[in-house]
Amino acid sequence: MAYFRITLIRSAIGLPEKTHGTLRALGLRKRMRTVFHPVSQDVAGQIMKVKELVDVQEVERALTKAEVKALRQPQRGFWLEYRPAR
Repeated sequence: MAYFRITLIRSAIGLPEKTHGTLRALGLRKRMRTVFHPVSQDVAGQIMKVKELVDVQEVERALTKAEVKALRQPQRGFWLEYRPAR
């Protein structure tokens, strides 16, 4: 079964109350919050109402909170983006 992975990217401050209600119905209360919903026409309609505020991906399975948190953790160590000139 496929799922929508929905992440709230932009805040809804200053937008109509109807937009706030749509975000609450999707379960998005804070920025950078990620929720998973099964793919359906109802959820797709809600996403279209707030498409400017959210990032949507279709995934195979819903991840747990711990898995989402692990994906957001940066890798340990450091990276050299360029080689310093000598």
